[in-house]
Formats: sequence, C-alpha cells, structure tokens
Amino acid sequence: MTRTQDSLALTMKDAAKLVGVDYRTIKLGIESGTIPTVQLGQRRMIPRIPLLRAFGVDA
Repeated sequence: MTRTQDSLALTMKDAAKLVGVDYRTIKLGIESGTIPTVQLGQRRMIPRIPLLRAFGVDA
C-alpha cells in the first residue's frame, strides 16, 4: 500500500490524486468550505473520510 491509501490525513496533492481531480479543485473546495482541513503544525491537512464523503464515496 502507498502512503495515500493508509493515511488518515492527506496533503492537497495526495487528496487530488486519491479522488482523481486536479489540485485546483481541492483548493477551491477548501476555500468554499466544502472540504474540511486541519492544521497540523505548519501543514494544512485534509482528513481522509470527510474528503471521501465530500466526493460521495463511502469510506
């Protein structure tokens, strides 16, 4: 398994790969509040399950 398949929190780049969209789509979802994020130190991460729910995928 790759890191993306195991991770509970993803970077924007990894999140885009996971759901098969462009990085900018993830960024717009974050800015609009559709995709939640958490701040971990200096990094902004996307929780895996809420991301999948936002795209209508059952976790």
